[in-house]
Amino acid sequence: MKYDYLIVGAGFAGCVVAERLASKMGKKILLIDRRYHIGGNAYDSINEYGIRIQHYGPHLFHTNSEYVFSYLSHFAGWRHYEHRVLAWVHGKFVPMPVNRTTINLLFGYSFTTDDQVKKFYESERESIGEITNSEEFVRSKVGKKLYELLYKGYTTKQWGCDPSKLSPSVCGRLPVRTNTDDRYFTDKYQVIPTDGYASLFSRLTSHQNIHIEMNTNFVDVPTNRYKRIVFTGPIDEFFGYVYGTLPYRSLRFEFKTYDQEYVQSVAQQNYPNDFNYIRSTEYKHITGQKNRKTTISLEYPIETGDPYYPVPNNNSESIYSKYFSLAQKLQSVYFAGRLGTYRYYNMDQVVAGSLRLFEKISGNTF
Repeated sequence: MKYDYLIVGAGFAGCVVAERLASKMGKKILLIDRRYHIGGNAYDSINEYGIRIQHYGPHLFHTNSEYVFSYLSHFAGWRHYEHRVLAWVHGKFVPMPVNRTTINLLFGYSFTTDDQVKKFYESERESIGEITNSEEFVRSKVGKKLYELLYKGYTTKQWGCDPSKLSPSVCGRLPVRTNTDDRYFTDKYQVIPTDGYASLFSRLTSHQNIHIEMNTNFVDVPTNRYKRIVFTGPIDEFFGYVYGTLPYRSLRFEFKTYDQEYVQSVAQQNYPNDFNYIRSTEYKHITGQKNRKTTISLEYPIETGDPYYPVPNNNSESIYSKYFSLAQKLQSVYFAGRLGTYRYYNMDQVVAGSLRLFEKISGNTF
């Protein structure tokens, strides 16, 4: 069969575009992925102990976009879930992002008002002119002490380089609060799929016009099988690394199951200054499952492996701009997702981008 579109990558980007093209335009889709499953890094399953785990770390859907939430609600029921994170610093757990409780626990204060915490930040922050990197961003907001306690070590472990070598956007993702709100996100919609992400992706790709082939590499698909391409893999790989390799960070996961109901008080614990792993996640907090056992994952950042995170800095942006120029010249190839556009997007941003791409292909405007 000749397909209208070959879609490379069965994560959010590829599956959303596949669903739209199949259901709204009647296009015949060949959806491939080099892994054995659909869902990309959001893939989850029930382990041998009956506990739903997320194989590539915690994926927590949050968005302020009613359009994106409404679209995905056609394919999933939702469990409301507000994520909370504690960071291990100097022998105690403190809330992240930084809030009033964090300041009181770390420095022994008894602040009770937003204004007191605001004045604390003002006394600590550094006056920096043009912010050019993540270290400068944090120190301009909360000063050197909090930067070194909570940001520097975690960021260095995760990205494999000092925060001074990374774009301000990396550490700029986290807010700084003066109140006691300990939620990690404040978006209007904070949910996870009731039946898991794997079920959501199964419904996204259930249209009869979508044919799925797993364990399949892009280069192994004959060009006479399709007319156009939507590519959600690494853009530098698509072009044969002609301008060199773009840097990515990956993760290694270690799963542990304990014969007790819970081992953590919250779903996620960060370790900015201790251990080789950066965080541990206990999934039952997220799913709400009842089980006498519990499973956690430990995340170890690594330089090689499946590309998870584009590394935002001036050098990588310079390389990407060259690949982007090549992409602009192609008439029948579209690039989408984190890896295809080399952007550190959240899941809702990927979905929104894929919906916009569909509208572009179909000739409409989103």
